Amino acid sequence: MADTVADYLLRRLRTWGVEHVFAYPGDGINGILAAWERADDDPRFIQARHEELAAFEAVGYAKFSGEVGVCAATGGPGAIHLLNGLYDAKLDHVPVVAIVGQQASTSLGGAYQQEVDLSSLYKDVAEYVQFVSTPQQLPNALDRAMRTSFARRTVTALIIPGDVQEMTYSPPTHAFKMVPSSVGISEAVTTPAEADLERAAEVLNAGERVAIMVGQGARKAAGEVTAVADVLGAGVSKALLGKDVLPDDLPWVTGAAGLLGTRPSWELMRDCDTLLMIGASFPYSQFLPDYEQARAVQIDIDPTMIGMRYPFEVNLLGDAKATLSALLPRLRRKQDRAWREKVESGVQDWWDVMERRAGVEAEPLNPERVFHELSPQLPDDAIITADSGSAANWYARHLRVRGHMRCSLSGTLATMGPGAPYATGAKFAHPDRPVIALVGDGAMQMNGINELITIGQYWREWRDPRVVVGVLNNGDLNQVTWEMRALNGAPQFLPSQRLPEFDYAEFARSAGFRGIRVADPGSVADAWAEALSSDRPCLIDFVTDPAVPPIPPQADWSQVESMAEAMLKGDPDAWSVVTEGVKSKAQEYLPRRR
Repeated sequence: MADTVADYLLRRLRTWGVEHVFAYPGDGINGILAAWERADDDPRFIQARHEELAAFEAVGYAKFSGEVGVCAATGGPGAIHLLNGLYDAKLDHVPVVAIVGQQASTSLGGAYQQEVDLSSLYKDVAEYVQFVSTPQQLPNALDRAMRTSFARRTVTALIIPGDVQEMTYSPPTHAFKMVPSSVGISEAVTTPAEADLERAAEVLNAGERVAIMVGQGARKAAGEVTAVADVLGAGVSKALLGKDVLPDDLPWVTGAAGLLGTRPSWELMRDCDTLLMIGASFPYSQFLPDYEQARAVQIDIDPTMIGMRYPFEVNLLGDAKATLSALLPRLRRKQDRAWREKVESGVQDWWDVMERRAGVEAEPLNPERVFHELSPQLPDDAIITADSGSAANWYARHLRVRGHMRCSLSGTLATMGPGAPYATGAKFAHPDRPVIALVGDGAMQMNGINELITIGQYWREWRDPRVVVGVLNNGDLNQVTWEMRALNGAPQFLPSQRLPEFDYAEFARSAGFRGIRVADPGSVADAWAEALSSDRPCLIDFVTDPAVPPIPPQADWSQVESMAEAMLKGDPDAWSVVTEGVKSKAQEYLPRRR
């Protein structure tokens, strides 16, 4: 039998090194599914429960493998369902290729069932989107999609009608209006011009109180960041997607920045006179130095993202590792270490505060304790995923990264739902490493319980079977509740915010997990230990108190007024909110432990 276009598609993906495709079937890709059967499931078809989950799995795979993630779905509704995960990839600069079906080309334009103008639909999310109409077009279209996605860390898409999938494949010929193609791409290392490096060094050498912020673009430059921070006597804060760039056991690493960040990171930016931003696209200007306060230098590999978050004096376009290596010999070691010592003192104070906050009593569990007890038990090679919501607050502040840990969440889109499917993608990328997903009950009810079925389907083939899902079960869409109080002065609106009760542990057991329910503070540490030593995936249902406040590193007076207004308007949890807020805030003013 002659190869079809679909046969060639799968063979070309294998040539590119693609091992897994996260997908959900549908008749719009029947030709590809038939080819998969003939190819003996190579590359591997990973069956998701929903197309959105397939896209999130591909994002998780790409984030933790460094390779291109590939997802596939039928046309019409399937292609639409992929979009949330694809936008998550686009906004976090993650390479993902989507392969989607379409109705037969003979029917297009005829208002046929499930016919959607996918080229227009995908035009915003995908940097390269191509409708494949002939067999000879496929190699170039697929190769460009893979190369563009990898090189630009972005989303690309191929749309292949069902009848084209089943056509006999024939390659492009050596002829007019044929476009040949080839597989492969090498990574380029870009460094700035010598003159620009000199200008940057002048700014950094002149500073007396240097602050560094790193994002995910600095991940391969941890050694160089450490060396530069040492020479400059700087403290280093981390954008949320850069949480795993540097370990938190370094005394001058101040932790996450921003609304979910730490007080030392806020103080670092408040008091510095010089800022060096590396591989970060941190958008919250209120958590950066005042505009007239600091001279600033930025290093970024993406020309579209440089020079727009702060009035930088020098913008260095280049790879973080190579640029820092070229910059380092031009920097002069700062002999006065008072600034570094102040930063380190603030960091130590902060970890004391975090320990005390985790010990504050709540009804029944303090969510901060849940994360605080997990942190020291994390294996040094753990992969941690977190969902959006209040779980992201505690993940950002309480988990101390060390060793070879990797971690991520939906940093820019901040969508609900990726925590559990990221974990699935991470396990396919690293089947020999433990994965921990930290998810709120809202995200679990949205799609997380479905992802448990997928994990239950595949876990027996992973060399390390440990997937631990920690659920914050507080019966409330907690992050939105707190945002309503602090930003809108509105009390909790129960028809919107209250979640129905659900037995997550029992459902997990039905999917082949070990299921644990914890409502006793004294059992939190033991539950994590049991889960991390389990011979199978494990879900822990932590019954937490929704009244424990995610206190920002610095609350302005308008937020205080809004909170008071919400309480006076009759917030259902007003007394608990005030009580827990006072207890949590008080921990910042207790004497420091020596």
